[in-house]
Amino acid sequence: MGRSDTWAPRLMPPGLLRRLDTAVARLSQPDDMAAIDFRVPPGEAALIAPDSLSWKIFKNPVALFTGGVAAVILELAEPSVRSGVWEHSSFRREPVRRLQRTGQAAMVTVYGPRSKAEAMIAGVNRMHARVTGETPAGTPYRADDVALLDWVQATATFGFASGYSRFVRPLDDAALSRAFAETQAAARLYGATGAPASLAEWDGLLERTRPRLEASPIIFEFLELMRTSPALPRGLRPLQRLMVRGAVELIPGVVRHRVGLGDAYGASRAEVAVLRRIGGAAERILLPSAPAVQACRRLGVPVSTLTEV
Repeated sequence: MGRSDTWAPRLMPPGLLRRLDTAVARLSQPDDMAAIDFRVPPGEAALIAPDSLSWKIFKNPVALFTGGVAAVILELAEPSVRSGVWEHSSFRREPVRRLQRTGQAAMVTVYGPRSKAEAMIAGVNRMHARVTGETPAGTPYRADDVALLDWVQATATFGFASGYSRFVRPLDDAALSRAFAETQAAARLYGATGAPASLAEWDGLLERTRPRLEASPIIFEFLELMRTSPALPRGLRPLQRLMVRGAVELIPGVVRHRVGLGDAYGASRAEVAVLRRIGGAAERILLPSAPAVQACRRLGVPVSTLTEV
């Protein structure tokens, strides 16, 4: 094992390292799903290259949590996506398990061997093909509607990249565009054939979608679930609540206004500063069970690649 595989864990006491490593494994490996070993098969490439910005973004837990919550807020603001998610998923009944499944899907898409990622995405697509219904306003929807898939893919990329840029390391417009471009192969597999490939395309999609976005009690129910569900170990629950407030800060102002997320739901300047310190510290801690670290070992890539600017 090379030096790059061992330097990060020495930054913290062994006991704390074990607790954090267990927490990461719990969030990314749902109890009711088969565990995924990102170290195998040796040498098999992922959908996204290890020197990508995406590999850096998705390894940071602050970017992942805040960005994921922000993405769901944006999804729930769209009536058809909201109905599909809330009526056909386990968010309300089992929010932590749903988070685990979503987290695992994200990790496999970014870090998993291509064959495993393609098989998982095909399974998601089969499930989406069965999800149909009507919104409360009577608008029919299908979960495999390309327009809805494009919105979900776009909001996910925006959320994760924005979480990284706001709370970990600032990204300029070119880097944010790169984040969108890197998701194109996975987006096409998911059926999101019109997903934005640049920041400018995201801005255009947001502007076109904005008239359809609306407030809903479901958005606030979701936020309460994210604040109170035991997604993190007990000692880290204050951080969980802080990250939910940080996620609200990532929502574009025009959307926050439309859905009624006032200042009371966001983070203060002091809280944003705390999140930045935690996000920055998380950049220097590479846990052994983290999918990013395991994927580096599968490909024979130095783990230090994940922290290179």
